[in-house]
Amino acid sequence: MNVTDFDGKAYQAKFDTLAQKGVDVHGEATFVRTLNPATVLDAGCGTGRVAIELARHGVDVVGVDVDPSMIAEARGRAPRLTWVLAELSTVALGRVFDVVVLAGNVPLFCPIDVRAALVTACAAHVSAGGAMVAGFQLDGRYGLAEYDLVCEACHLTLTDRWSTWDRAPFSGAANYAVSIHRRVTSW
Repeated sequence: MNVTDFDGKAYQAKFDTLAQKGVDVHGEATFVRTLNPATVLDAGCGTGRVAIELARHGVDVVGVDVDPSMIAEARGRAPRLTWVLAELSTVALGRVFDVVVLAGNVPLFCPIDVRAALVTACAAHVSAGGAMVAGFQLDGRYGLAEYDLVCEACHLTLTDRWSTWDRAPFSGAANYAVSIHRRVTSW
C-alpha cells in the first residue's frame, strides 16, 4: 500500500465513532499494559490510538509510522508525545524498549520483500527481557511460520499466542494471531 493512500483524520474518525458508541477501542493498549512496561515503541502507530492510551497510563511511549497524515494526526492529538516519521524496515532510534508493539496488521502494510527487514528493525529495539507483540490477520499474505523464523533469527523466542487482543485461545483455524516473542537474554 502506498503511504499516500491513507487519510489520518478519516482513519481516526472511524475509531472515534466506535468509541462514541461504547466500543472499547483500546484492546491493544490494555493487552500491552498487562506486560507492565515502563517503555513502549508503538511501531506502525498510525494516528497514535495505542500510544496515547498507553501514555495516559504512565508508559513512556514513542510512536513511529511511515505515513505523514497518520503522524500529523497523532501529533495533533498528543503533541507532547514523541512521534517519528520513518520507514519501519530501516528505523534505528538508538534506544531499546520494554515492549515493541506492532498492532493492527503492521507487517501486512509493507511490501513482501521488506517484511523480514521490518521485523528485524523492530526486534532490534527490544530490550533484554523485553517483548515484541504483534497482531495480524492470517489470510495468506504473511504466515506465522515465516514471522516466527525472523523473530527467532533476531533472538526472540515465542512465549505466547492468542487469536485476539483479549486473549481468546489460538487455534489452527484462527484468522488472526497476537504473538508475544521475548528476548530472554541480551545478544
